[in-house]
Formats: sequence, structure tokens, C-alpha cells
Amino acid sequence: MRILIVEDDFGSRVLMKKLLSVYGSCDVVIDGEEAVSSFKLAWEEKTPYSLVMMDIMLPEIDGQEALLQIRSYEKSIGLSDKDRVKVIMTTALGDPKNVVTAYNKGEASSYIVKPVEIAKLREEMTKLGFEEQ
Repeated sequence: MRILIVEDDFGSRVLMKKLLSVYGSCDVVIDGEEAVSSFKLAWEEKTPYSLVMMDIMLPEIDGQEALLQIRSYEKSIGLSDKDRVKVIMTTALGDPKNVVTAYNKGEASSYIVKPVEIAKLREEMTKLGFEEQ
């Protein structure tokens, strides 16, 4: 399983890679623009990501916009809803508007408020059908 971690904060990147590496191979990028590029490149190389863990507050393109672009790309290559990448959005902002936007506009699979708790992450991974390797 391939995982794309999208996080601009160094400490959060290190933590997320450590927590998610038990589920699969992790790639890390620091902004939404790199996230979209990496996502497309993975499909072009026929090694798509199974999970994207993406912060909402990012430089260049924020997480909300990056998610919309990822979903648009999936649609352009003909993926069905069941074959789309699972996306967990993260943010330090607990505001309901971000939750609604992530679910309704970007069709996020899950949403976790930072700081990410290990038990909560494991619970969400299990709900999405991912198991530790």
C-alpha cells in the first residue's frame, strides 16, 4: 500500500510518517501543489496511492483545493467512486466549516483534528479498511 502524506509542518510530517509507515510505504510532500503532482505521477507510473493524509492549511494550494483537483483527476481518468483514493484531512482548526467543506465539496473519506491521537488514527484507518502490515 502506498500512502501520500501532505504536511507543511516538519514535526507533523515526521510524526505522520512514523504512525503511517506500519500501514505501507509513505511519500511526503509539503504543499497542495506537490500533492496533486505526486498523485497524478503515481497514476501515470501505475503505482497509485491507496491513502492521502492531507493537512488543510498548506502553502501554494491549500488542502481543500488540492483535494478538489485530485477528485477531478480521478474523474478524468474514469475512476468509479469505489476505486477513488481514501483521503483523511487533518487540521488544527476545529471549525465546522472546514469539516463540511472537506466532506461535501472534496468528498473526503475522513477528518481528524490535530494533534493527531494514535488511537483516533488507528480507528479511522480500520474504518477505511486499512490494516497494519
